[in-house]
Amino acid sequence: MTIVYVLIPVLLVAGIYFGIRYFVRTRQKVSGERVIICPETGKQAMVEVDAGHAAATSLFGHTDLRLENCWRWPIKQDCGQECLLQLDVAPEECLVRSVLEKWYRGKSCAFCAQPFPEIHIVDHQPALMNPEGVTVEWGQVPISAAMDAMTTYLPVCWNCHIAQSFRREHPDMVVDRTSQSAVIH
Repeated sequence: MTIVYVLIPVLLVAGIYFGIRYFVRTRQKVSGERVIICPETGKQAMVEVDAGHAAATSLFGHTDLRLENCWRWPIKQDCGQECLLQLDVAPEECLVRSVLEKWYRGKSCAFCAQPFPEIHIVDHQPALMNPEGVTVEWGQVPISAAMDAMTTYLPVCWNCHIAQSFRREHPDMVVDRTSQSAVIH
């Protein structure tokens, strides 16, 4: 009888541990913004899956995908979300991270002209230069404007983005050596 009192808590703790682990892995797998082709317009759109709902439903057998955000919302918020079928076919290629890595591949920084060897989306993220000449991070670009940004903005490496941001935010602390040397000569 004492073995039952020991076995039940051990099984309960193991079940909770593996349940939480499965929940977290599923959430990580489906989270993130993704690029799809909107079935209604036939154009690329950015969507975000409700990762919490997907992970919670996966605990009970079948993962139920639904959108948390779409660039066409709130106007088309009640659409049928047929675009979710694309995520079952090519989930990794739909991630915005993958799309951005492909976009930066073969490009050079608009300031230093250095090519982008490998993109680090988590650390030292590359940035963009908008048509006004201001560098911005991808997090500052609304989901609805990301596709336009890839056609109208220029790629900027992390180092140049930091330097340009400092120059913009602290102009009194920046010494432009190229203009000083031009005055001396």
